This record gives sequence, structure tokens and C-alpha cells, in this order.
Amino acid sequence: MKRIFVCDEMHPSLFEMLDKAGFAYTYQPKAKRDEILEQIADYEGLMIRNKTRVDEAFLQAATRLEFIGRAGAGLDLIDREACDRHHVRLFAANAGNMDAVGEHALGMLLALLNHIHTADREVRQKIWLREANRGTELGGKTVGLIGYGHNGQAFAKRLSGFNVNVLAYDKYRDNYSDAYAKQATMEQLFEQADVLSLHIPLMDETSYLVREDFIGRFQKPFYLINCSRGEIVQLAAVLQGLQSGKILGACLDVLENEKLHQLPAGPDEVFDSLIQLPNVIFTPHVAGWTHESYVRINEVLVQQIAEAFGQPHNNQLITKN
Repeated sequence: MKRIFVCDEMHPSLFEMLDKAGFAYTYQPKAKRDEILEQIADYEGLMIRNKTRVDEAFLQAATRLEFIGRAGAGLDLIDREACDRHHVRLFAANAGNMDAVGEHALGMLLALLNHIHTADREVRQKIWLREANRGTELGGKTVGLIGYGHNGQAFAKRLSGFNVNVLAYDKYRDNYSDAYAKQATMEQLFEQADVLSLHIPLMDETSYLVREDFIGRFQKPFYLINCSRGEIVQLAAVLQGLQSGKILGACLDVLENEKLHQLPAGPDEVFDSLIQLPNVIFTPHVAGWTHESYVRINEVLVQQIAEAFGQPHNNQLITKN
């Protein structure tokens, strides 16, 4: 029986799933790095979420480790090259929160276009401004997606009832046009997009992809949605784009620095300017974080690991809507 060290906070549903899949496990969600390193040599598996970084030093201590499962989308906390060297397999639950991300991205966009966030605050103050809150319809616009994996596809599917033209660019896929989006080049997105939505992992090549020169290549003013990773978007460039009118509005679920309480004391010029703008909507990295996705992430992850390592498992672990 393979043993798994679970060292981040997880939904309680995980443990029954691991039992059914035939794994032994230790759950220490409060364990610090040095405490994990003292014990990890006894385990074949590791399950993490957002707290634990896996690098070369970690893997040198994990002498029995065969696999790592990340309960979420993306593997940016993990040194994938080091895992290859140590023959450690990686699993992520990218499909587990795709419905949540698709719904959240659409909700943010509709709120922005229709001034729902600002109108609500005004009415609470007994301010009744109909003309100032006249909305803009999504129908007839071109939505460009960068990344057409699980999350990009989920967003495109939810856009299908809005009479929009969806163009998707994915560097790592071929022949991926479907009923919800048409395969496109980045040049086509630069030329045609009215809305740009990011659905890509954080890697060296995507770090600060959206910066001043990138924004400047769009032929039309556009709305920006980022529900992927904060470090993909340079906030100073977004602020400049908003001030110039090149960016019409921004929906930001993620930020470069999400530990807002650790921002330098005193003014933070970029962030303080962004929060004053009515055409910017923030949420605290919750696009994929619904009550349903919290459970589904575990289902997807345990199913993958069980299938890969031949554990007896229940084929009903994954529930599908």
C-alpha cells in the first residue's frame, strides 16, 4: 500500500476517497517545510495545494517519492525539471475547477459590462443614476482566449449563448476548433478581440506576458480578464492601458502579489490607483474556488493517481454534471 503525505489543508472528502482508492495517508495541514522534510522520506506520494513548494532540495529528501498530486490547477509551485530527474510523476486537478472558473469569468465580465458592481454600491447610498449605469451588451463581440485547455473550454462553452465570436489561441494544441471556439493565431486575437481572457499556466514564457508592448499590439480597445495567475499580468501596464483607454476595463481574480497585508507600508502607486477605477473588478483568487469545486478537485486528483498506480478504486469517484 502506497503512503501519501498530505501537507496542505484539504476538503474532508479527500480522506474517504483515499481510503476507497487503497492508499494510506498522513494528514498534517499545518506542517512547516522543515517538519515535512523530516518525514517525507517515508512516503511514496505527496499531496499539496498552495502552501508547499517542491524544489531540488525537497526532492533530495524525498527518497521514496513516486508522485505528487496538486489539489488545484497548475504546477507552478513544483520544479518540474527536478521531478523529471528524480522520476517523480506529477498530477494536477485541472478539470476539477473548470466549471467554477468558466462561471466566474463570465460573471465578472457581465458585471463589468453592466456596471453591476458600481450600481449596487450607489443604490445602497440612495444614489439612483440610470444613464450613468447604462450597460454594454456582450452579444456581437469577439472574445479572444489565450489557452484552450479545461478552463478555456469551460469559459467558451458558457459564452455560447451570448451570440459572440470566440477565438482561441493555444500554443500547445493542434486542430482544437470546436462548437464553442475557433482556433486562431495571436495575430488574429490582436486584430479582432474585444475581450481577452487568460487561461494559461505560469511558466517562464508566460511570466509577465501581458505588459506594455503586448497591450499595445491590440488593434481595438479591449476588456481584460485574468483568472489564471497574477504574475502573468503586469499591473503597472494594465493601469497605463486603462488610463490611456486601450483597456476598457479589467476583471482581476489574481494579482502579482496576493498577500496584500504584506504590501509596503504607505502608498502603493499602482494598486492604489487601480482600486479607485470603477472599470476594474477584483476578486481574491476565488474563480476556481466554489463549494462544488473543492470536492471535485479531490475526485479528479484521486482518480488520476489511482489509475496511474494501479490501486483498487471506485469508478464512481468522479461525479459528472
